[in-house]
Amino acid sequence: MAATIITQEDLIQFREDLFEELKKYFSKKDESAANTKWLKSHQVQRLLSISPGTLQNLRANGTIPYTKIGGVIFYSQEEINAIMKFNKRNEKSFNGKLF
Repeated sequence: MAATIITQEDLIQFREDLFEELKKYFSKKDESAANTKWLKSHQVQRLLSISPGTLQNLRANGTIPYTKIGGVIFYSQEEINAIMKFNKRNEKSFNGKLF
């Protein structure tokens, strides 16, 4: 069996390569975490000005997608925004009056 000699320069190069790989890994993870913000039920209720029952109905009929982990329900901020855009009406009215 042949012996491999590892020099101090080899270890320094290994350390630098390892740090570069770790930086790439964590920067990708940070970008994806920054792009997806998860909201809890009370935050969605406040955001949409709806009651807990209305939010439950929106979940039940599939209008708002959600993720349940343990007993906590999470909603994607991105998906909520997409739903709001999809359901946006072009008519600009306030109290029955058109602008």
